[in-house]
Amino acid sequence: MIGLGSIGKGTLPLIERHFDFDKSRFTVIDPVDTNAKLVTDRGYRFQKTALTPENYKDVLTPLLTEGEGQGFVVNLSVDTSSLDLMKLCRKLGALYIDTVVEPWPGFYFDDKASAASRTNYALRETVRKEKKRKPGGTTAMSCCGANPGMVSWLVKQALVDVATETGVKFKEPKSRKDWAKLMKKTGIKGIHIAERDTQRAREPKPAGEFWNTWSVEGFLSEGFQPAELGWGTHEKWKPANARQQKKGCKAAIYLEQPGANTRVRTWCPTPGAQYGFLVTHNEAISIADYFTVNDGKKVSYRPTCHYAYHPANVAVLSLHELFGSAGKVQDKLHVLEENELQDGTDELGVLLYGHKKNAYWYGSQLSVEETRKLAPYQNATGLQVTSAVIAGMVWALENPEAGIVETDEMDYRRCLEIQRPYLGPIKGYYTDWTPLESRPGFYQEDIDIRDPWQFRNILVR
Repeated sequence: MIGLGSIGKGTLPLIERHFDFDKSRFTVIDPVDTNAKLVTDRGYRFQKTALTPENYKDVLTPLLTEGEGQGFVVNLSVDTSSLDLMKLCRKLGALYIDTVVEPWPGFYFDDKASAASRTNYALRETVRKEKKRKPGGTTAMSCCGANPGMVSWLVKQALVDVATETGVKFKEPKSRKDWAKLMKKTGIKGIHIAERDTQRAREPKPAGEFWNTWSVEGFLSEGFQPAELGWGTHEKWKPANARQQKKGCKAAIYLEQPGANTRVRTWCPTPGAQYGFLVTHNEAISIADYFTVNDGKKVSYRPTCHYAYHPANVAVLSLHELFGSAGKVQDKLHVLEENELQDGTDELGVLLYGHKKNAYWYGSQLSVEETRKLAPYQNATGLQVTSAVIAGMVWALENPEAGIVETDEMDYRRCLEIQRPYLGPIKGYYTDWTPLESRPGFYQEDIDIRDPWQFRNILVR
């Protein structure tokens, strides 16, 4: 296991709970040894090492080839190239899983790189290129956390729900092509990965510190990247600073502004209408790409898809401080431990909109109180991620020769079956809300009243 941050700490006891393995072979690698006792007290090896382009092969190869059986790399780190680790694992016949397409250090904050080259689209294309170059072989799962990851499984279940309840006649699809046709037939215009984190810290956040309920480094990395979204065929308008990618699947666009400083209108069951940040995520691109219908060389249907994230209030305040001071990152970065939270829920789901019943949210409503009963060392946000990692690991062991796989391509029923005990209430909600309603009035706005679900109406300008 690479990485012993908030997600690594939470994943460790779940691996113990769900898998039989040779304890003498289990090694945890991290450049910081703050939590090393958590590993060594269990009888596992801890290696204080920062993986680099120069040393990763020398460090990992002996660990994955010693003794008998098949190796498995669980990559929960930052600043390590997912693609390079994936290629090494497949060469050695070891299984692999990560929660994001992560680059080596320098990618996210390279002020000499173009906006297009710093996108998640560009990172995803490197994995897609490798998949085309070497199809099949040992399974390597790309982006299998909560989001990206679990939300792709939720989209399929939500689509089946909406299609069934709007009277669409269908047989459950078996292929990507048939899934895309079903979404088109159901009339869905787009999908929000709509999330509201209401977990509250026991103490107020001090000035000059960035607090979050999960990796601050991870949030800042994606938050400074350009806002990105899968771009649907129903859209009639683009922001002036929107740009189209020139190579690859061309399923997404990006905006020339940071995602964590870009707001959109969205809806979650508990708060109702809310603002979310349009932070770039791999699933915004992969879901839009997966559900694309092609008519020859022409795209006849594609849903708009993007993240719409309202983080914990302390993170919103942290972002306000950060961007208010010209993007200067605070001196102290802190992830709130479970015992530092007094209450709250991470309400994470998918909002499928534009169909006959308007909009449907389906997802997990996991509280920190329930999380404490289910698993140690994590809050609600963490457990949604770590349980998805476990589901992905099970799927890989059951499908060890699937090649490079995105979560959209996995068996959503099997994965949710494994993960469901850790997600709290999983519910679906229909709503009459549209982005035309989330407005104070008084002022004339440049909106499209004929089609409520245009991105023109969703983007806060």
